[in-house]
Amino acid sequence: MKKTITLLLALALALSLAACGGSGSGNSGTSANSGKSLTLNVYNWGEYISDGSEDSYDTIKEFEAWYQETYGQAVRVNYDTYASNEDMYSKLSSGAVSYDVVIPSDYMIARMREEGMLLPLNFDNIPNYSNIDESFKGLFYDPDDQYSVPYAYGIVGVIWNANEVDASDAEGWELLWNEKYAGRIVQFNNSRDAFGTAMYKLGIDVNSSDTADWDRAFEELKAQRPLVYSYVMDEIYNMMESGEAAIGAYYAGDYFTMLDAQAPSVDLQFYYPDNTNYYIDAMCIPKGCQNQELAEIFINFMLSRDAAVANAEYTWYASPNKIVYTDEEYIEEMGEEAMEILYPPMEDFAASYNELAYRNLSAELLDYINTLWEGVKIN
Repeated sequence: MKKTITLLLALALALSLAACGGSGSGNSGTSANSGKSLTLNVYNWGEYISDGSEDSYDTIKEFEAWYQETYGQAVRVNYDTYASNEDMYSKLSSGAVSYDVVIPSDYMIARMREEGMLLPLNFDNIPNYSNIDESFKGLFYDPDDQYSVPYAYGIVGVIWNANEVDASDAEGWELLWNEKYAGRIVQFNNSRDAFGTAMYKLGIDVNSSDTADWDRAFEELKAQRPLVYSYVMDEIYNMMESGEAAIGAYYAGDYFTMLDAQAPSVDLQFYYPDNTNYYIDAMCIPKGCQNQELAEIFINFMLSRDAAVANAEYTWYASPNKIVYTDEEYIEEMGEEAMEILYPPMEDFAASYNELAYRNLSAELLDYINTLWEGVKIN
């Protein structure tokens, strides 16, 4: 589960960061002479890295061991999680906390880049960047590929319990507004994704700058409110797996995680509405990073075969890393259904991504949307 950092803990963390080794311009190899353990602070989505559970590859521990062996220097990774892009942005922009590596979504990367919140990467420290498929380079959120390295990507779809929902109703975004299933529907607990479901349903551009379009989506979400059992992020796993909820929109990779853990009384199914969000999450180094070179070495490690395959298997998200989706063991492990859903043809993905992915919005419009979102939740 994603955890919220209280102000007190955030201040304590900020103080502890002062002990991190290096300024980002020094050489990590020479840091070994100090005899002190380095610290790397990583901020990521919950359930988004292979963590050693169920005998999986423990990416963090493996990085720490590899770094010790390679550089003769101990390193400790502090790993924290967030629930949404907006939560992550709020924490970093407040200045109360500092991290060395963050993994935002594309539209948030664009915003952070434009606001000067990210550091340009030194790709000499990230040679494994060559493993990234060319389809994921030169995209709108980082057109010159200076600030980010793609980590995972995918498409949002609708998850439904076939033991409770009529198959004839399971199509489009309309299912999330179907009054037959009042009290059995869960909705995203973040403004961009929640408004996205309404705008895709209404055929509105999700990147519209016209407040009238957002007002229409607001009315649609208000109309949905009496039907919604709960607004969720990670909570959707338990709710769908247990049958507590029957319908929800979420990321394709998470469907397979839920499918693997569903109760015997639950029969989860999945489909993509015609129009939906295509997204990319990427590794970035925020301004205020305490050791940029160490952060880049960590990013490079995440692109290596064992780490990248393990993360893709554990999260069930699609990987932009060519080593992953061409790996025979990975393909066999995932299975035919998962590969077909997670890895659409690249040319189709790029075209749909360019048309439907969230783009960065103006600060004024974001404030307006957040005000509307508060109105949805209050209602």
